[in-house]
Amino acid sequence: MGAIALLAAVAYGVLGLVKLATFRATTFDLVIVDQAVRNYAALRPPYIPVLGMFHGRGMDYVQLADHFSPIYALLAPFYWVHDGPETLIVAQALLLAAAIPFIWLFTRRVLGLAPAYLVCAAYALAWPVAQAAAFDVHEVMFVPLLTAIMIERYHASRVLPAGLAMFALLLVKEDMGLMVIGAGLCLFVMGDRLRGVLSVAFGAGGVLLVRGLLITFFGGDSQDFWAYGHLGPDIPGAVMALLRDPIAGVLLPFSEEAKVDTLFLLVWPTLLLCLLSPLSLVALPHVLERMLSDRAQWWQADFQYSAFTVVILLCAGVDGLARLLRLLKRSDDASLKLAWSAAACVVALTLVPKFALDQLYHPAFYKEPKAVAAAEAVSRVPAGVTVEAVNSVGPALTAKATVLLWSGQSKGAPWVVADTTRWEFPFGSPEEQLAEVNELQGQGYVKVFERDGYVVLRRS
Repeated sequence: MGAIALLAAVAYGVLGLVKLATFRATTFDLVIVDQAVRNYAALRPPYIPVLGMFHGRGMDYVQLADHFSPIYALLAPFYWVHDGPETLIVAQALLLAAAIPFIWLFTRRVLGLAPAYLVCAAYALAWPVAQAAAFDVHEVMFVPLLTAIMIERYHASRVLPAGLAMFALLLVKEDMGLMVIGAGLCLFVMGDRLRGVLSVAFGAGGVLLVRGLLITFFGGDSQDFWAYGHLGPDIPGAVMALLRDPIAGVLLPFSEEAKVDTLFLLVWPTLLLCLLSPLSLVALPHVLERMLSDRAQWWQADFQYSAFTVVILLCAGVDGLARLLRLLKRSDDASLKLAWSAAACVVALTLVPKFALDQLYHPAFYKEPKAVAAAEAVSRVPAGVTVEAVNSVGPALTAKATVLLWSGQSKGAPWVVADTTRWEFPFGSPEEQLAEVNELQGQGYVKVFERDGYVVLRRS
């Protein structure tokens, strides 16, 4: 089990570090998290000027006003060892792999020893984890471990550590109260009604407190991530819309092909057996939050969002199989347990070529033709300055400079690093990027470096 966890952590770390070294990591979101954790490490508020200036909210915008993730402060001591985004990538790899021992304990208790190893391998190869490891770093790094602790410790009748893990989820992101509500629903269905009701109330209170008070207290806008304008202007309005037309509400999560694809990919790795377990209720509110929204990126499997629920659904598959075997009066059939576990591992393996882990065994992944030019451009920017950097270059600069995102609206920074040949967020095309470079030169910026499309400008 330790070997599986170690290999998984190495794979996730290599995935992220190679992307960083080859200028395929991004300012949004790696620099955002880096700035927050660096400020925590310096015992300052978690300022994220890169996002504050992008939204027009100033250099002193704090991370807690964007996504409420105070749990990032736990990473601050590691910046005392190495101050840079590499620390975040390694920490994320270790945290994602740290869920494996708890998955192993849970599965061994339910299905036996051999299935435990196979299920752990299925998690290590799981496509949601791969996508999270490949797309910079995000608060989701904490969730697989916390949900694994919550499920395994409760199953072991260790209620206190399970409850602490549930509480810690509320410190990860402003919507994690929905997962706590789901845990309460699961407890209620399993017969632990008092704890279930308390958990539902606790989760709902957490959502209302964070979204209704704390985010605005820290300078954010509670409407920033309201993605349900098609249902109503706020939570009560959206709930009323769903109650008025419940059939439309039931069909909405299946209204787009991307939604259906993601939903299938979430349950298929367990051969659909997760649907037989009440543990799936823990994931349900968070999945509905994604599928009921109007934001296409939330529906898709390409980003990190599915990693929030991967452990829950995998453990639900383990529990679902045990429940099915009890129903068939074959609870002691070790061969069926082993067969399902092997099949789950095979399914995870067959999905590897479709997602991010596939890159690890292709030599081209470790090469980037423009990396030498990008590194030279970075070297031209002095330490301690403020620089507007193109999205893929910001992570290489953030350890020595205050990075802002280069966009179509100049922030007046003394230094600019641009790319005029490869499309970069938030521009519409490379032609727009070239036009912006010309515009900056017209405003008095002087070109001090140009190679392979990279341009470094200094304000004169």
